Amino acid sequence: MNRNKTFCEECRRDVEYMVETATIKGKLKGEEYEYIGKKAVCMECGGEVYVAGIEDENLKALYDMYRQKNDIISQEKILEIPQKYNIGKRPLSLLLGWGEMTFSRYCEGDMPTKQYSDILQKIYDDPAYYLELLEKNKDNLKSPQAYEKSKRKVQELLGEEKNAGSKLDSIIQYLLYKCEDITPLALQKALYYVQGFFYAFEGRFLFEEECEAWVHGPVYRDVYNRYSSYRFDPIESVEVFDESVFTTSEKAILDSVIKNFCCYSGKILEEFTHLEKPWRRTRDGLPVDAHSNRVIPKELIGEYFVAVKEKFNMLTPGDIEVYSKAIFEQIN
Repeated sequence: MNRNKTFCEECRRDVEYMVETATIKGKLKGEEYEYIGKKAVCMECGGEVYVAGIEDENLKALYDMYRQKNDIISQEKILEIPQKYNIGKRPLSLLLGWGEMTFSRYCEGDMPTKQYSDILQKIYDDPAYYLELLEKNKDNLKSPQAYEKSKRKVQELLGEEKNAGSKLDSIIQYLLYKCEDITPLALQKALYYVQGFFYAFEGRFLFEEECEAWVHGPVYRDVYNRYSSYRFDPIESVEVFDESVFTTSEKAILDSVIKNFCCYSGKILEEFTHLEKPWRRTRDGLPVDAHSNRVIPKELIGEYFVAVKEKFNMLTPGDIEVYSKAIFEQIN
């Protein structure tokens, strides 16, 4: 509760007031908007009183509502742009071909037009777009140093994006974090089962990479190249992993595959896949030991695991256990 003092028109003197949350209506650019704001109330008469700071907050809330309704970039994002790209406010205005003080006014709360807002939003979202503008309009800048500093920063950002890794990379790291003594062969099969069962439960594939029908089962070629030096030895484990990169459904399926398939050796998992339709159909007509780079069609993988889910009446990812036990019994 705020008990600072302000002047009350009703009481005709300075009084203590409290601040309450209120639904407020306000007009901006000819349109009326309703938003959640605050009001100051006299603690003696209960009437509303004027407090400059609260009025400023309400004005900002009105502007924020206008921005939201009209798809205008927020002031907070505008303020982040110079820091993100290591460029001053005036140089950024010049780079964009605007008036020298235009961007500074937006930082102070002025509302950009929809056209200018769209440009700022794209700059905020897309470092590659900003780099394109920087190269195209660098002659607008008064200082070569401003160009060089900003270029180095955006190149760093683009490098970070490139190295952030794909969904497949995150899954590999998680498997190496959760599984003990997983070999390259077992890793390949775990990735295959993650992909198949995720499609069965979610109706989409978890990662984009294609797998091939090699002699020893489904293989993701880039993953093979990455870990081929380990040969038959376990891959070095990952000590730390941020599990928040996965959604609840992603993690549930990953954990079930780890529990129900990664308990088996790579050779046993290889035998599992040799019994399954996707690998067998893709290698149809090939000699047993023939090398092949035939891609196992994703549609075939999806179709097979949907059928498995239906056959074994799987309701949750935990039910994957039924299939892993059933196929294990087939090879024994």
